Amino acid sequence: MLFFNRADEHINLSNQQLIHTTKGKTSASMMYSIARFNSWVSACGFENSNEMKKSKQKTIDYFVTEYRKMLEENLNDYIENFDKYMQ
Repeated sequence: MLFFNRADEHINLSNQQLIHTTKGKTSASMMYSIARFNSWVSACGFENSNEMKKSKQKTIDYFVTEYRKMLEENLNDYIENFDKYMQ
């Protein structure tokens, strides 16, 4: 499965959740779930918690930097295509 197809599956799940809750609550739970999943993915790369603890800031910096790039890219896309996307 391709990158964007996987991302679309997560977006579709979030859109389904909007039937029962708000955009803000859906967004918050999605952010929490990705933080939890990325913590697990990170933990898989270490032999023990001490190794993980030593790399904690580096791990946080990596994920925050990558999220920032993706957020900026998507915000720019929405700015450029606002009328089309927000019909």
